[in-house]
Amino acid sequence: MSGMNYMKIGALFTAFMLLFAGVGSIIGYYLFGGAWMPAMVLFLVIAGVINLVAYYWSDKIVLRSYRARIVGRNEAPRLYGIVQNVAMKADMPMPRVAVIPEECPNAFATGRNEEHAVVAATAGILGLLNDDELEGVIGHEMAHIGHRDMLVMSAAATIEGAISFIANIALFSAIFGGRNRNGGNIIGLLLVAITAPIAAMLIQMAISRSREYYADAGGAKITGKSWALASALEKLEKWNRKIPLERGKPSSASLFIVNPLKAGGMRALFSTHPPMEERIRRLKML
Repeated sequence: MSGMNYMKIGALFTAFMLLFAGVGSIIGYYLFGGAWMPAMVLFLVIAGVINLVAYYWSDKIVLRSYRARIVGRNEAPRLYGIVQNVAMKADMPMPRVAVIPEECPNAFATGRNEEHAVVAATAGILGLLNDDELEGVIGHEMAHIGHRDMLVMSAAATIEGAISFIANIALFSAIFGGRNRNGGNIIGLLLVAITAPIAAMLIQMAISRSREYYADAGGAKITGKSWALASALEKLEKWNRKIPLERGKPSSASLFIVNPLKAGGMRALFSTHPPMEERIRRLKML
């Protein structure tokens, strides 16, 4: 991992621990008679454990959540062959290949480094794209691997899931027991329940949007087929709106090459992907 990405992952984990500490102190104050310090320490320990899990096992968590299955050449010869060809063009180690049993056409890369990388594609993308377009998509994912983006993005997905979980705890506590020792109101807990997921989405936006532009350009450079990736993105944008990912999770949506969830409301406002029109425009200029 490059020095810059070490700094980014360190900043991500630090921000997460500070956010968790703040949430813990608020919950402790309102639920345990003002005992905010023990709750803050407890939440810091929990955050540390989650950081450790995110670093070493976030890729496995993401793959399992989408029922992705690791395949070999005999099981998925077309996909495996294209991934192998792109890896050779990029002069990178061959990543493991996985297939997600979803009709929504999409793909992502995960893993903490090049030696532990996985490229995952849905069944839907294999039926939608031609070989050149699929190569363009795989080039994009290999660029993510080459840029060492996967750990940061996979860890961010794991951390956002944890933040959303703790926000639900705060909401539950506000509804069923949010009183401090002075009989105060539950505004603090409700603010945690509302603002914590927004903070998590803002973190992912900061991490994800610029990386997609870099991966588009990097993938086009690897394959020499910027036009094929632009064509693939046009198709994927259209069909992901028609067939969104059934098991899609907001916390891991940023991993995919295009947003796999239905756009609208807060999701549109806090999209982890840059505007598709701008991505395609940039590709056509290469």
